[in-house]
Amino acid sequence: MDVQNNGYLSIEQLTDRYLAGARKAENRETRDGLSFQEILAQKSAEEAGGLRFSKHALGRLSDRKIELSAGQLERLNDGARKAGQKGIRDSLVIVDQLAFIVNVPNRTVVTAMDSTETTDNIFTNINGAVIM
Repeated sequence: MDVQNNGYLSIEQLTDRYLAGARKAENRETRDGLSFQEILAQKSAEEAGGLRFSKHALGRLSDRKIELSAGQLERLNDGARKAGQKGIRDSLVIVDQLAFIVNVPNRTVVTAMDSTETTDNIFTNINGAVIM
């Protein structure tokens, strides 16, 4: 790229300056590493009284190709609500063949796994379990 010394920017310089920045903005993530769509989904769930998913839990769901149906998500919310009624702080909530660790006071799913990854059937740092 040739730099002009006449005080004006060339087309290439303008393109690099303005269009390269626009391309970078397309894939922008927040400071927490969440995309706009993930933040919007979390905020919508919070407003509806639902659970939030931590960045770690979202990563586990994605890595393990776990997709929750609306019914499963409703049962997960119901399980977390029941755990809260019993005074459980950190709960294992089992929905179908899926296991979730939920921090009940914060209404946050901390991690998620399916039955193929629970071969040892050992869950730590919980003080209650709900089977839905």
